[in-house]
Amino acid sequence: MKLRLDLLEHLSDEDILEEVLANNHRYKPEPLFSKTGVGSLSSASTEERAQEEARSTALIKRLKERARASGRKSKGKYSASQRP
Repeated sequence: MKLRLDLLEHLSDEDILEEVLANNHRYKPEPLFSKTGVGSLSSASTEERAQEEARSTALIKRLKERARASGRKSKGKYSASQRP
């Protein structure tokens, strides 16, 4: 998932849980997971990648709305007066 760093402060536990649950079926623990704590994430299908992109876009939209509601402006690469 791609996420703008300036919006991270508006990320909630529910947002993280939603993404974890969406990808949980791809996680495969190693046979000795209880001893090693190691597992792997299987490759995503084309359909899963499209769903991930849709979730990412929706999350960024929600975080922008939260930032706007809290009164904080997100910091872009350029300020309004410096835009080309």
